This record gives sequence, structure tokens and C-alpha cells, in this order.
Amino acid sequence: MEFRTHDLQIEAALAGLRLDQALARALPQYSRARLQSWIEAGAVKVDGQVPRPRDKVHGGEQVRIEARLEPEIRVAAEDLPLDIIYRDRGIFVLNKPAGLVVHPGAGNASHTVQNALLALDPKLALVPRAGLVHRLDKDTSGLMVVARTPEAHATLATAIAAREVERTYLAVCVGVMTGGGTVDEPIGRHRTQRTKMAVRSDGREAVTHYRVLKRFRGHTYVRVELETGRTHQIRVHLAHIGYPLVGDPVYGGRRRIPSGATPELITTLDSFHRQALHATRLALEHPLTGKRLEWEVPPPADMVALLQALERDLAA
Repeated sequence: MEFRTHDLQIEAALAGLRLDQALARALPQYSRARLQSWIEAGAVKVDGQVPRPRDKVHGGEQVRIEARLEPEIRVAAEDLPLDIIYRDRGIFVLNKPAGLVVHPGAGNASHTVQNALLALDPKLALVPRAGLVHRLDKDTSGLMVVARTPEAHATLATAIAAREVERTYLAVCVGVMTGGGTVDEPIGRHRTQRTKMAVRSDGREAVTHYRVLKRFRGHTYVRVELETGRTHQIRVHLAHIGYPLVGDPVYGGRRRIPSGATPELITTLDSFHRQALHATRLALEHPLTGKRLEWEVPPPADMVALLQALERDLAA
């Protein structure tokens, strides 16, 4: 069991907030639910007195916390293989395969990255969401960073929100692009299909940059840089401008085969049942040391086979 001690002064800017709200702002490495439990357990003192979570702060109060850091996550550990390409005391970086869900949810109670992480490092039960600070869709492959301490989690979450973490993707789109560009369109929940996202004027800001790597007879291979990280952002944005991802079951629309395509390409496209999207590069400042780090991994075998079939079709 780990113990944590914090001594802090409530900032004047937090005046008027409930104590649990003020502490959540001051100590972002902990969830508000955890802070509430510490207050209720008497592990928090304000100016030497035991407060209630709903007590308002005025600014200037001296707060001392002496608490046990107990597991917050009720997700079972599962011994599943993970491709860990980097590890140290602060972070893991993993190369997620397509088909693996990141965290448990409706229809996916187990066999997720989160289950596997808890088996790899049981102390991740002390970190919000077992250290997950961002996610990839089930059928998107590639790089993810995982925080191993609450402090690293808070720092990375802040860096992602501030657009300081660089994420680069490779994608194969339907249609031949004339050139690269930027999609700057807000994204929100689809108005009628609640499992989908859509470009909406009242959505959240979303910015995607794309660059053409290779044009084929009916497809384009692109490199994509994210400024923001909205759900399904690349898939929604590229479909919005008329170039949906190959194999995307949600945003891809009807199957399109180039006129005169080789039998190999037709077979490959027919058998590619996921969005052709791979998180190839990740760059960030280490949350504990501040050192700049960068990783890059090539696309997996199924995307390589797709690109090879497109190349051979182009040469036919």
C-alpha cells in the first residue's frame, strides 16, 4: 500500500469552489472521487480542522493530506500479450495491434489493453484509468503511451490537452487526392446515430493535417498529423472531404473498386475489414524527466499487404 502526503495552500482563484473541486484543480493527478473519499475518511485537514467535501473554500487555507493510495480501478488483470517498445519508471509505450479494444466498455468487459496493463504492472491500479491518457479505436493499430504514476498521468493528460504530444498516422484512403491540406471542422456526436461522430457546427474544435505520400489509380496513401484528439477524428474528417478510409465499416460508405483493378487488389480490398489507419509516430516530453522522446513503428502486415497490392495494381 502506498501513502501520499501533500501540503498546499488554496489559491485565491479557487475561492467559492467546494473543497473537493478546489483540490481536484490543485491536484489533477487524483480523481475527484478519490479526493472526496480522502476528505470523508478524515485524511484531509484544512487549517488543522477536518472538513466536509462540500465545504466552500475562500482562498489562502492551508491543506494537509495524509492518505493511503488504494486501487481505484475495478478492472480484472488479464495476462494478455502486449508489444511494449519502451518502458521506464514513468511510462510504457506500446504498439497496439488492430482488433484490440483499449478499455472495457459495453460489449467489451475484458480482453482489453487496460486488462493487460494491470497484469503487466499491478501498481497501475493506483493510477487513473490504469495509466491510459489517450486511446486508439479498436481497429486502429499503433503507438500509445501509458503513465505509470498518478503524477505522470496528470502531466501527460495536460500535455495532450495543450497539444504538446505529437501523433502521426498513416492511412489509405478511397479516391485520388490532388494534394495535401488541413481539415479544420468541429466534431460532435451524430444527431441520430449515437455511436457515430460527425462534423457539426456546434461540435468541439478538431484540426487534422494530411500529406500525400503516394497516389494509386483509385486510392491515396497519406500521412496525417493531429492537432486535436476527438473521437474518430481522422476517420470523420477524411470522409467529410470525400476520401474515407479503406475498410472503414462506419464512415467508409459503399465499397469502391477502381475500374480495371487486378484480381489481387479486388481480393485484398474485399478482405480488408478494418479502417486502414496506423498510429506510426509518437513524440513527447517525458512527464518525469522532461526529456524529449520519440518513437516510430511501421504499419502492420495487413496494411503492408494492402499497399503492395495497390503498387502492383498501379504497375499492371
